[in-house]
Amino acid sequence: MSQESPRLTHSRLYLQRLGYDTPPAATLETLAQLQLRHVTTFAFENLSVLSRLPVSLDLARIEEKVLFEGRGGYCYELNQMFLALLQELGFDARGITGRVVIGGPPDAHTARTHRLSLVTLEGVRYITDVAFGGMVPTSPLQLDNQAPQATTHEPYRLTLSEGSYTLWAQVAQEWRGLYVFDLQSQSHFDYEIGNWYVSTHPDSPFIQQLKVALIGPGLRRTLNNGNYAVHHLGRDSDKRTITDVEELLALLQESFGLRVPEHPQLRPRLAQLLADT
Repeated sequence: MSQESPRLTHSRLYLQRLGYDTPPAATLETLAQLQLRHVTTFAFENLSVLSRLPVSLDLARIEEKVLFEGRGGYCYELNQMFLALLQELGFDARGITGRVVIGGPPDAHTARTHRLSLVTLEGVRYITDVAFGGMVPTSPLQLDNQAPQATTHEPYRLTLSEGSYTLWAQVAQEWRGLYVFDLQSQSHFDYEIGNWYVSTHPDSPFIQQLKVALIGPGLRRTLNNGNYAVHHLGRDSDKRTITDVEELLALLQESFGLRVPEHPQLRPRLAQLLADT
């Protein structure tokens, strides 16, 4: 009897982690469930970057890291893994890239450092994203619809100007720009360049800060260096400051479900970030 290929093994395990015993149909309801289940199961995190480890874009290596090593990742990893699953399930889907503008003016012309996916279902186009930190959308969003769109968490909306779309989220009754993107086809080399920048360039926020996020029912957990917060829908956030590395490591495991990698550079780097918080 022939053994199941590693690719099929990974896909099967990925679906099981998302709550499926058999492959679901390629429908909008499935897409919404897959996106929500992913962001509530796998954490967004940059521990490899802080450990000065190379971040591989090999799909098998990403799946090994996330599915078997108890880790999460960032957009070039998690959105690639999610896109591969969608394509295997029969979705008409492809990758696109965007420019992050959160925290700055929504018309800022920043580098293409974010990866997401475009999905077409029965002639309707949607964006799906499972790796935008603490503000990741928790539902697919219709691309050609500029009205506010409900998700399982905050409302989002998309605007279009001169061929570029801007994704906005409504936070505390204020619309905040998150990222700007277009539909330009991307090659593996485009992703490699963006991934190289965010994982190695000294100006990259992933080099400078610990960033972790995981979504829950009606809440978002975020960790930025030593600043831990649980943001609730409809009421104030719970916040506290972490000052001890052991407390931080326990938080990463207990609140974010992460198995922290053993690497000689990681603990000293985390200690430095906590001291600077």
